[in-house]
Amino acid sequence: MASSKPVLTISSKNYGAWALRGWLMCRLAGLDFVEKVIPPDDPAMKAEMLLLSASMLVPSLQHGSVKVWDTLAIGEYLNEIKPKAGLLPADIKARAHCRAICGEMHSGFGSMRGALPMNIKARFPNFKIWSRAQTDIDRIALIWRECLKAYDGPFLFGKEPSMADAMYAPVVTRFMTYDVALDRACAAYCKRIVELPAMQEWIEAAKLEPEEIDELDAEF
Repeated sequence: MASSKPVLTISSKNYGAWALRGWLMCRLAGLDFVEKVIPPDDPAMKAEMLLLSASMLVPSLQHGSVKVWDTLAIGEYLNEIKPKAGLLPADIKARAHCRAICGEMHSGFGSMRGALPMNIKARFPNFKIWSRAQTDIDRIALIWRECLKAYDGPFLFGKEPSMADAMYAPVVTRFMTYDVALDRACAAYCKRIVELPAMQEWIEAAKLEPEEIDELDAEF
C-alpha cells in the first residue's frame, strides 16, 4: 500500500544545498514526511548542483494534491499548515525581515555559491577566497550579526530556529568546508546550527554517500 505521508523529493545530501533547505524546513515544521531521493548522478540533478540549471528541480514537496517545488514556497506553505512551528516570526516587522533575508539568500550570493560549492565531506584548510566571494561572505555575516542582536538569538529570529536558519544552513556547511574566518558571534551561530539534531542527521547521511560527482571537485 502506498504511503499517505507527504513526499519530499531531494537530491544529494552531500552536495544538495537546496535539498537541505527544504528538508530542514520540513523537519523544523514537524512534518511527518518520506524522502524520495533522485540519484546525484542523474543528469538533471548534476546540472542543477553544478549551477548549470535554471530550474530548481529539488526540493519538491507533494502533500496530498498539493505540489510545491520552490524552496521559499515550501517554507511559506509549511508555515500555513504548521503555524505553531514558528517557521516565520509572529511579529509582522520581524516576519517581513525574515522574508527579506530569506529572499536575499534565495536569489543572491552567486559568487560565494560558485566559489564555495557545498561539499559536506570535504575540508579545505586555508582555502583562498576570491574577493567577490568574500564580499558575499561579509554580507552574510552582517545579516547574521544584525539578526542575532535584534532578536537576542541564539537563532536568527529568537529562541527557536526558523525558515531563515534553514535557508542559511547550507552556508554554514560551506563555511566549515572552506575554513572561512568568522567573528565570534557568527562562529557560535554556525556551531548552534550544526548541533541541531536534524542537521546532525543530515550530515551523517551525507558522509555515507558514495563519491559520485567528481565534476564538483574538478570544476572549482
